[in-house]
Amino acid sequence: MKFTVDRDVLADAVAWTSRAVPARPPVPVLAGVRIDADTTGTVRLASFDYEVSARGEFAADVEQAGEVLVSGRLLREIANALPHKPVEFTLEGSKVSVTCGASRFTLATMPVDQYPSLPELPEQSGTIDGAQLQQAVSQVSSAASRDETLPILTGVRMEIDGSHISLLATDRYRLALRELDWKPSKPDLSSVALVRAKTLSDTAKALGAGDVTVALSSGQGVDLIGFEAGGLVTTSLLMDGDYPQVRRLFPDDTPVKAVVKTTDLIEATRRVSLVAERNSAVRLAFAEGEVTLDAGQTDDAQASEALECTLDGDAITVAFNPAYLLDGLGALGTEYVQLGFTQETKPVEFVGLSEPGGDLATEFRYLLVPIRIQS
Repeated sequence: MKFTVDRDVLADAVAWTSRAVPARPPVPVLAGVRIDADTTGTVRLASFDYEVSARGEFAADVEQAGEVLVSGRLLREIANALPHKPVEFTLEGSKVSVTCGASRFTLATMPVDQYPSLPELPEQSGTIDGAQLQQAVSQVSSAASRDETLPILTGVRMEIDGSHISLLATDRYRLALRELDWKPSKPDLSSVALVRAKTLSDTAKALGAGDVTVALSSGQGVDLIGFEAGGLVTTSLLMDGDYPQVRRLFPDDTPVKAVVKTTDLIEATRRVSLVAERNSAVRLAFAEGEVTLDAGQTDDAQASEALECTLDGDAITVAFNPAYLLDGLGALGTEYVQLGFTQETKPVEFVGLSEPGGDLATEFRYLLVPIRIQS
């Protein structure tokens, strides 16, 4: 095997493919990235951890075809460190030499014949705008749980109904819902998939803008989801289990509503929360014309700040985990936020809007459970 490729092209392909290299591989060969060069001028990279696979390809000047397996971690680190010059890969016996300018590295090969076959990409289900997918996934993924003792909640539930997709995530303390449109391959397509939040987030970020092909094989043997864009392909096993019926938690009506400028509330929360001790809350007291934020219950430090707000309904005081509050506010992406209350102890709904009295941006909704205020 021998080929030459531009350094940046190589680094991008290796960065994508090495995503699926496990930190602690169950078998040694899974620590590798498979490199396959053919005489048509195409080099293909692949990695797999039995759950997630990643494949990328690029055009190169291929002198000699071949296939090798090398350490994915070392390949990624070397590709990132190389100077911006053409890179030459050459298989020399049981070693691969990587030469770029005056730099030369030698990598040991691994038994490529022991590497498992990667799953095939399922049949195309539809296409979606990559930038829109990235924004939607980033809005909901922060609400997914990081607690592996409840693995079902570490996923994002994807509900497909024709040209409409809903993404849902919760960790029991907050709930995020994002609705968006896409172009299904069949107008009556209906499916539900539960995808690991980290996998979905990493994939959406890496694919970037442009059209992204989504492929689902749910209910057809091995349940897989796949994404493809610009020569980059990834597949992931879907998660098993019954996701809780969380959509019904959103209130039909909120008798008390408050509207605040989003950036002002974010900045005030950050300042006030500086004195909030670990696991303590930031309190928000809403009254006509203003909301007062305060934190700190000890003699060491307290903080408070008042902001202008519009209140429709009775005065109300709630307390939130400041990190969860900032996650929701940061995901809105609108100039103003409307907080909808039913009771002081019930979850609060956050919806964005462009101006007070304007239409609500209901494609993204965030529900946050308040912390009980100590009397």
